[in-house]
Formats: sequence, structure tokens, C-alpha cells
Amino acid sequence: MKNQSVFKHFGLLLVAVILTGCATVQQGEVGVKRTLGKYSDNTYTEGLRFYFPLTSTIVKISTQTENMEVALSIPSKEGLNIRSEVSILYNVQSKEAPEILRNIGKNYERDLILPVFRSSVSDVSSRFFAKDMHTGQRATIEQAIKEQMMTYLQDKGILVEAVLLKSIVLPASLARAIEEKLEAEQGAQRMEFVLQQSQQEAEQRRIEAIGIRDAQKIIAEGLSNEILQFKSIEAFLEIAKSPNAKVIISDGDMPMIMENIGGNNPSATGLQNTSFQ
Repeated sequence: MKNQSVFKHFGLLLVAVILTGCATVQQGEVGVKRTLGKYSDNTYTEGLRFYFPLTSTIVKISTQTENMEVALSIPSKEGLNIRSEVSILYNVQSKEAPEILRNIGKNYERDLILPVFRSSVSDVSSRFFAKDMHTGQRATIEQAIKEQMMTYLQDKGILVEAVLLKSIVLPASLARAIEEKLEAEQGAQRMEFVLQQSQQEAEQRRIEAIGIRDAQKIIAEGLSNEILQFKSIEAFLEIAKSPNAKVIISDGDMPMIMENIGGNNPSATGLQNTSFQ
């Protein structure tokens, strides 16, 4: 009898284990119990969760940042179609997981995020020229797409963290036109630099010429007749101190001195003519 009781309890325990399901909710996700097709309002965080598998199950949703990559053609303001690859970074708000499963289902990426993105990117990109997608306007376009998506998704429990335009492929004709324009702008900048350099050199030469002119003017103004006569007299007095024989010729205005350089030495008969004029 005792053995039968043990087997009976063991059998009941085995049936209970078989009829009890369990699910492991990992970090970065939440679990929502669905019983007879109805989702609970409560969410389960990480850990081991039990449920009755005949009537219930636990549906898990990731709350980590997800990267949804989309390749598409986007319209520009001038009517061109620009090929682009876009990354949408988003996450599901854990408290809103039950509502997402009730109203949208597990395929919320395909059924909600992607249509909202396609509508938003077409609306925003059509306000910009194709060339803007290759300039600093790219960040503005990305931010505008993100904000427009959030106007649709803010009450859906999905937070868009960023929209990134990873690659932009312009039509060949437009790409070449942009390159030619950039080359022309660079050429104009080089020419402007050369002109500025030439102007600076011309200004430097003008300043040097003004300096030389002013110096000559100052010298000319300082060399008056009185100063020249005074300098002549000074030189005359210095020569007069020499022991050599001298001949002084004067017209009453400026003296001219002829000096015997050799002195009393007959073999040295050189004459030096000094004129003060």
C-alpha cells in the first residue's frame, strides 16, 4: 500500500510537470502571457516564468535597440529618384508591449514601422534637393524623418532613436554636374587667392617705393647750399692741416685745392685735386 501511494504521488507530480510550461525571459526583453487568446496587461521581466501550456503561452518581445535596414528610392524636390540605404534605430517600450501585441501583433516592424517610415521619408525628402543629401543637410533630413515618424508612433509604444541615411546614390548626370560645380568653385577660390596674393605684393612694392621717395625727399631737403658750404669748409680745414704743399684756387665762392701728395720728396710728384662744388 505504501509503495502504491508513492507511485501515485509521483505520477501526479509527473503529470503536473508535463502540464506546466515554463519560459525563460532574457535580459533586454519582456514577456506577455496570452491565455485563451487574450493578452494579459502585465509584463514579465527577465527570469523563469511558468504557465499552463494547454491554455496559455508567453510571448516575448525585445526591448533592446533594434536596427531595421531598408533599401529604397526616395524622391527629391526636383523630381529625381535617389537610391538610398537607411537604418532605423528603434526600441519597444516595455510597458506598451501588451498593447502592441493586441493592436498590431508580433510583426509590428512589417505592419507598422516600415509603412510609417516609407511615408515619412517620401514626405521629407521631397522638400529637399538631391544635392542636399550629399551636404550638411543630410543630418537635417535624418532628423526631420525621425520627428515625422514619431508623430505617428509616439502613442504606439515604439520609440525611434535615429534615422541614418547610410548611402546615397545620385543619378550619373546629377553626380557629374555636382562634381563640375565643385571643381568650378575650387578654381574660383584658387583664382581669388592668386589675386589677393598679387594685390598684397603690389601693396608691398608701393609701400617700399613710398619709403624710398620719402627718404630721398628728406635727404634733398637737408642738403641746402649753406650745409654744402659748411661741409666744404670743414673738408678744406682738414686738408689744410696736411704738411704737403697745396695750391688753393677759388672763384670767391667755392675753393678748389690742389695738393702735392709727395710733399718735399721730388720723386713723389702726385697732385690731388679737391673741389668743393
